[in-house]
Amino acid sequence: MSDYFSVEHPIRFAHRGGRHLFPENTMYAFAKAIEDLGYHYIELDVRMSADRVPVIIHDPTLERTTGGTGAVADRTLAELKELDAAHHFGPDRDYPLRGMGASVPTLDEVYKAWPELRINVDLKVSEAEWAVAEVIRANEAEHRTLLGSFKDRRISKFRRITEGTVATSAGPVAAVQMWIASRLGMAPRRRVQAYQVTEQYTGLTVDRRLIDAVHRAGAQLHVWTVNDDGDMRRLLDLGVDGIMTDRPDLLNEVLDV
Repeated sequence: MSDYFSVEHPIRFAHRGGRHLFPENTMYAFAKAIEDLGYHYIELDVRMSADRVPVIIHDPTLERTTGGTGAVADRTLAELKELDAAHHFGPDRDYPLRGMGASVPTLDEVYKAWPELRINVDLKVSEAEWAVAEVIRANEAEHRTLLGSFKDRRISKFRRITEGTVATSAGPVAAVQMWIASRLGMAPRRRVQAYQVTEQYTGLTVDRRLIDAVHRAGAQLHVWTVNDDGDMRRLLDLGVDGIMTDRPDLLNEVLDV
């Protein structure tokens, strides 16, 4: 098992830094989750700027989370840095962090800010694999990175580029294959270190059979995005290895951290 998983079990992942509590995918959110809530694992989304810098933002466009408009891929890093990444954040529509300096971070900034942090990268775009691999290599962060994607081909390409030095999670096709294998009492040959799924996913149901099959393959099973304390307790009782949540405060309560 990769050293990535060695910090705690079960793993608490702050999804996008804890987007129900903080402006998602910002340094502010990551700092609050890490420094105030004691999180060692952060999930974040990576896209590419127009000048080919890996930046942290979920959507392909800017409107939902920033004060900008248009496609992320059409903006240079300098242009993205001018945008307010907390512009629309406000659970009570009071937008308390507007104009407070929350910008779109780069992946490199996060690695450098927290040298021990475990990072779960969701690679949102193709043709970013080399650039992301280079950021990881430059920060000597292979042991503290887990990369996944909704596209199996991206994961396979990244794995080839990094020659297996960085842990990866299964894409959708591989996850369904594992679910089928669990029904047959089997486990496919392990190519990844984790399976990250929703509790209900295209017919896939997280249960003890699936967890056992994943464990037989020498991998971990993480479930996203879980924001209800009852769901958290049920999944933890089943034996999942990690919970990804928008409510890192609630997961702390459930685990009595």
